[in-house]
Amino acid sequence: MMTPVFIGARIYRGSSYGRNHPLSIERVPAVIDLCRALGWLPEARYRTSPRAKPAALTGFHTETYVTQLMRAEQQGAVSEEVRARHGLGTLSNPIFAQMYRRPATAVGGGLLAAELVAQGGVVFNPGGGTHHGLADRAAGFCYLNEPVVTIQRLLAMGLRRVAYVDIDAHHGDGVEAGFAGSQAVRLISVHEEGRWPFSGALKDRAGGSAFNLPVPRGFNDDEFAYVLNQLILPAVQDFAPDAVFLQCGADALVEDPLSRLALSNNAHRAAVRALRALSPRLIVSGGGGYNPWSVARCWAGVWAEMAGYELPVALPQAPQGVLRALAWHRKGQPSETLLTTLQDAPRGGPIRDEIRQRVATLRERLQRQL
Repeated sequence: MMTPVFIGARIYRGSSYGRNHPLSIERVPAVIDLCRALGWLPEARYRTSPRAKPAALTGFHTETYVTQLMRAEQQGAVSEEVRARHGLGTLSNPIFAQMYRRPATAVGGGLLAAELVAQGGVVFNPGGGTHHGLADRAAGFCYLNEPVVTIQRLLAMGLRRVAYVDIDAHHGDGVEAGFAGSQAVRLISVHEEGRWPFSGALKDRAGGSAFNLPVPRGFNDDEFAYVLNQLILPAVQDFAPDAVFLQCGADALVEDPLSRLALSNNAHRAAVRALRALSPRLIVSGGGGYNPWSVARCWAGVWAEMAGYELPVALPQAPQGVLRALAWHRKGQPSETLLTTLQDAPRGGPIRDEIRQRVATLRERLQRQL
């Protein structure tokens, strides 16, 4: 088993979707800087992500779309026809200077992760997790679908089964579209109900490959633990995957502006810890997350869980400085807790009947497949 590896790249530093876009914030650079300030990212554990070549993208994306995406970056503009056809140059997926190179680097990180775990191991690619990208269209801040291309590479390498677990607040519709009906990929998604992209209903099976659990507002740590132990782990274990891909979006945290869920970052580390035991290969990606402080703290903690580091009770001055230097266009300042600690206080609560009932429905379906 190889040493845990963290994949990053310079292109994330200073690259922005625009000042008022939710991805105006720096996320991957903040996690890198935070982990380095804590002494958690020696050179032996860090790899620079390559940029995926266009040919590597067309196993899922159409050649026409990839060409138009590259052209949009080169020209800094798109026609109305391209905007309507491919979703480029919209409020969600705007024109910006690295609109092809940045997502292609995220995909390159996923492809590198697949190669690195070939003989077993764990890899963190926080720039990845772009789960809304469709074959011929950008959507939901995602120009390319890194999870789909990465999982395709794992299967091409000879792996028989891959389990994809998605704990982002938003349903991974692009990944589901990519593997609907597949016998080689099992998709398990926990996401906020009634939230964009308004897919992933409880009854949505994606041709038998998907287990979708929409959860209500206020979804808390105790409810997450129940879902993890009663649904996610049994569904993964039953599949006996050769690899697990965890899309570890941080937008289900209570501080996030684009969801109404109420998790602490303890939930994300618990998912990593539990899933690591179920497969010789684990790839963890980023995903959503639009509060710069909660994202940086969450993903730094995820890396600590993967690489065997203990979270400090209070942050030393250097990592505090990383958090204090972050900026956000939204008004208001973060609490001192977000600036001086990594681990959230638990955010427990009652396990609501609707969650128990939905989990029971999916467990019944799982039993019928055994």
